[in-house]
Amino acid sequence: DLLDPERLIQCPLVKHHRIRARRFPYHLVKCKESNPEIAKKLATCPFNARHLVPQANLSDHIMKCNDKAFVEQDVVSRSCEPLQEQLNNGSTWQAPPCAEDWE
Repeated sequence: DLLDPERLIQCPLVKHHRIRARRFPYHLVKCKESNPEIAKKLATCPFNARHLVPQANLSDHIMKCNDKAFVEQDVVSRSCEPLQEQLNNGSTWQAPPCAEDWE
């Protein structure tokens, strides 16, 4: 199950490291610091920072990355909203009417 936080994931830096999914982001940070020479040879996927691939394979990974669909779907759904609705999604605060008379 991909959503199970207890499932084991193989570290992309050190292949014999097996980490629980819930701890994986923290492990990546520590493992990059501990293995800077290996980390230099890997590139981070723009769709999921947990995907570290050899720099030479990054463009191929980007074309096939499963997380790319989620980003594209989000972009499409946002572009389908009417422009006014997009603007209204910002702050809803309005200045109260002013009772002061300066003249």
